[in-house]
Amino acid sequence: MQILVPDYILTPNTLLKNLALAFEKQIIKIAPLEELIKEWPEAQITQLSKNSLLMPGLINAHVHIEFSANKTQLSYGDFVPWLYSVIENRDELINGCEKECMERAVESMLESGITTFGAISSHAMDLEVCANAAQNVVFFNELIGSQATMADALFGDFIARLDASKSVKREGFYPAVAIHSPYSVHPILIKKALAMVKNEGLKLSTHFMESKAERDWLDKSEGDFKEFFTTLLKQDSCVSDAKEFLAHFNGHNALLTHVVEANDEELETIAEHKHTVIHCPISNRLLGNKTLNIEALNDKNIRWIVATDGLSSNYKLDLFEEMKASLLMHANAPLLDFSQALIRGVTINAAEALGLNSGEIAEGKNADMIVLDLDKEPTNELAIHLILHRYNVAKVYINGTLTKDN
Repeated sequence: MQILVPDYILTPNTLLKNLALAFEKQIIKIAPLEELIKEWPEAQITQLSKNSLLMPGLINAHVHIEFSANKTQLSYGDFVPWLYSVIENRDELINGCEKECMERAVESMLESGITTFGAISSHAMDLEVCANAAQNVVFFNELIGSQATMADALFGDFIARLDASKSVKREGFYPAVAIHSPYSVHPILIKKALAMVKNEGLKLSTHFMESKAERDWLDKSEGDFKEFFTTLLKQDSCVSDAKEFLAHFNGHNALLTHVVEANDEELETIAEHKHTVIHCPISNRLLGNKTLNIEALNDKNIRWIVATDGLSSNYKLDLFEEMKASLLMHANAPLLDFSQALIRGVTINAAEALGLNSGEIAEGKNADMIVLDLDKEPTNELAIHLILHRYNVAKVYINGTLTKDN
């Protein structure tokens, strides 16, 4: 048994004072220190520094570890030129990000307080790194391929990668499935993959309505994707429209990333089937896409969370930076309420979306926690300050184990 004694605890909805926390792999009890010592006199006690804040570990539900080599190779500002630059530089990016490169990306997330991440894996090159990561990992094996003639081969490769991830046997590692997007996966493949998701109870993620090019292609088989698909894939029309694509996910509680071009009917479907939207503000800005309409999501009671996406469309894997970008982008949102929602979007809401017993400092939750060094006593605007000032992450606990200490 261990006992932590911070000055403050963020639950993340309420700020607590003058309480300590007893934990093993899970949080056992939150109470005054004297009460905990009386109950567990032999416990190891750690007195944290002045103005220390204990809060839930951060959860980055959508990141592409395999593309962590990018810094200046890719073209920003518009989605389709960026996509062409990814294809043009694909070999260099993949071959240039060997084990050490991916390990640095994972370590950078740990340094910024990320105790769980959702890895979107296209090739399983990141499997070993993710299997050995200190963090909890939801490992989303990605399925891609819009050509029916290649369906069997592509599905075979997907199954092999999924099976490899299932062979990882360690606490906090969860094999899962990602369907790349409505424009890039044939319905035959989607149906086969979702049958496995249902039978095995796997978590499910997809990209949805990221760009205007996607909107135009799915609606009319026109727009900026037209040349891309006719030239590279010999396709003159989309394999399914957005409505057909969403219908596949009925009953699955999927995570839908981006959703910046979704129309009202699609949002109604997302709400009805209790999907979660993943908000990646920096990625959307760098690729010339819209800002997510969070007000519309709130109006329809759609859960949304925050993630970094990968370094192919970001400069950092840091959720504090991501929340700051979102806070500044959404100029009409009430500052304190929105800051608090952003904090929930990287803690409790993200945990619930991934089906994890974490994201909250509460009895019975997994002891995934971080300690921040505040400058002074927090005010009722703590959520704003956490996002703006990027306080030092002094300690990181994952499943009750001290993983980072400085």
